[in-house]
Amino acid sequence: MLKPSLQLKLGQTLTMTPQLQQAIRLLQMPALELQAHIRELLESNVMLEPDEGEGSGVFEAVVTAGETQAPPRTESAVEVLDEGWGERSVGPAETPWSADEDERQQEYADTAGQSLQDYLLWQLELASLAPRQLAIARAIVDAISDDGYLTESIEEIAGTLRPELECPPAEIETALTGVQSLDPPGVGARSVGECIELQLRQLDPTTPGHSTALEIARHHLDLVAQRELSLLRRALRTTEEEIAAALALVRSCHPRPGATVSAGKAEYVVPDVFVRRTDHGWGVEINAATLPRVRLNQGYAGLIGRTASHATMRAQLQEARWLLKSLEIRHETLMKVARSIVERQTAFLDHGEEHMRPMILKDIAEAVAMHESTISRVTSGKYMHTPRGVFELRYFFSSQVEGVDGSGTSSTAIRAKIKKLIKDENSDNPLSDGRIAELLSGEGIPVARRTVAKYREAMGLATSNERRRAGLQQM
Repeated sequence: MLKPSLQLKLGQTLTMTPQLQQAIRLLQMPALELQAHIRELLESNVMLEPDEGEGSGVFEAVVTAGETQAPPRTESAVEVLDEGWGERSVGPAETPWSADEDERQQEYADTAGQSLQDYLLWQLELASLAPRQLAIARAIVDAISDDGYLTESIEEIAGTLRPELECPPAEIETALTGVQSLDPPGVGARSVGECIELQLRQLDPTTPGHSTALEIARHHLDLVAQRELSLLRRALRTTEEEIAAALALVRSCHPRPGATVSAGKAEYVVPDVFVRRTDHGWGVEINAATLPRVRLNQGYAGLIGRTASHATMRAQLQEARWLLKSLEIRHETLMKVARSIVERQTAFLDHGEEHMRPMILKDIAEAVAMHESTISRVTSGKYMHTPRGVFELRYFFSSQVEGVDGSGTSSTAIRAKIKKLIKDENSDNPLSDGRIAELLSGEGIPVARRTVAKYREAMGLATSNERRRAGLQQM
C-alpha cells in the first residue's frame, strides 16, 4: 500500500516573468505602435508622466577600414560621441503626447483622400438629373469597384432597385452610358477593352491611328498582350506605321481608371535608425523622434507610504519602473544590433547592393551575445535610413552562395548583379538565363540557370524572348 510522503528536490526551470514578457513585447513593437502603447499607459498609470525636458539622440561612429581612424580603444571599436539616455527620461521625442504635437501630426495628414464613389456621386449631383435617373445612376455607382469597373450585371442592378423602382434593362443601359461619360475617362467599363474604348472615344477622331486603336480595343487586345504583331497586322490588314500609331494610343490609356482617384492616405515609414558618414567612418544614430519621452512621477512616488491603503499605488510604481527598464533594454538592444549590422555591411553602404555581404541572424546574435529570437524581434518592423534609401533591418539578412574560392556571395548581391547585366545587355541580343549563369560563374559565383530564373522572376524581369520582342517594338 502506497503512503504519502514529502520530498525535497533541487532543479532549474525557465520562467517567463511579467517583466520579461513586457520586455519582449516592447522589443518587438514598431515605433508607432510603441508610442501608442505608451500613451495608453500614461492615461492608466499615475506614476508615469511625459518628460518635457530637452534631449538629444544617441550617436555612435563606426570606424571602418581605410578611413582615418581614431586612437585605438581597448574596450570597443565603436566610439560613443553623445549619450542622451538619461536615468529619468526614457527618450527625447518631440513631446508626442502634447496637444501641440497632435496638431502638428494633423498638418501632415493627407486630408485630400476621396473615394471613387464619392467623386462620381458629386458629379452626378451637378448633372441635374431627374430623381428616377439619379436613383439608377446611384445604383450603378455603387456597383463600380475601386479600379473603376462595373462588377454587377444589368440584371443585378435592376434587382437592387426593386421594389422601389422597376427599371427595364434598356433604361439602365442608358443610365450606364451617362455614368461612363463621367470623369475619370473609362470609368464604368465592364471589361478592359471597353475601358480603353471609352478613353479612346474622348480623343479627336482625326488622330492618327484612332480607328485602328478602336478596332484593337474591341477585338485584338489578346494579340497585343501576347506581342503577336505579325498576327495583328494580318488581322487588321494595315501598315506598320498605322499599327505603331494605334498601339501608342492604346498604351496611353489607363487600364485602371479608378486608381487615379484614391481614397487611401499616404503611409510613411518612420526610420528607427539613421546611418550617415562621419570623419571616422559610418555613424549610427537612433531616431530621437521615435523614442518615447516618459519618466517616473517623483511627486506621486514620494507620497506612497507603507500602509495597506497604498497597495494599488505601489503596484503602479513597480509597473512604471519595469516599463522604464524595459524601454532602456529595448533602446540598448536596438543600438547594438544596428551598430553590428552597419559594421558588417559597410561595403554595401560604400558601393551598393552588389557588395552586400551574406549575413544571418546567428551572426548578429553571436556578435551582441544574444539569442537569435531576440535579434528576430529587434529587426521586425524596424527601419534604417541610409544614404542609399530606407530599408527594413531584415533586408540586410540574406543567404549565401558558396564561391569557387570558398567565399560566399549574398543572394541580394546576386540579384543586383543579374539586374545590372540585364540593364546593360544588348536589346537586339538579350542575355538568356543560361548565359547570365555563365557570366556569374566567370566572376566566381557558381549559380545554376534555374537559380537565375528564380531570382529574375522574383524581381519582375521578363524572359530574354519577351525582352527581345519589347526591343523590336521600340525600334
